Amino acid sequence: MELLIGLISGAVGGNVAGGVMKNLNQGTLINSISGIVGGGLGGTVLGMLGMGGAAGGLDIASILTQVVGGGVGGGAVLAVVGVVKNMMAK
Repeated sequence: MELLIGLISGAVGGNVAGGVMKNLNQGTLINSISGIVGGGLGGTVLGMLGMGGAAGGLDIASILTQVVGGGVGGGAVLAVVGVVKNMMAK
């Protein structure tokens, strides 16, 4: 369940980051895919660090940690994808 929350919040985070950073916006599909990858990675890293649902619980704190981790991870991966794509276009 934690992974699903991370993936969904990553997709949202990728699209929000694409909307905020217009020069890195890659369109809804690429923003979502990048966000999903980043959300999965963010959730995995948080789990490895012992935060956000490491005990397997679905309390509000672990859900919020997964949402934040997924959103930030999604935005970060989108930023990397956008920078690489812009560099390749030059």
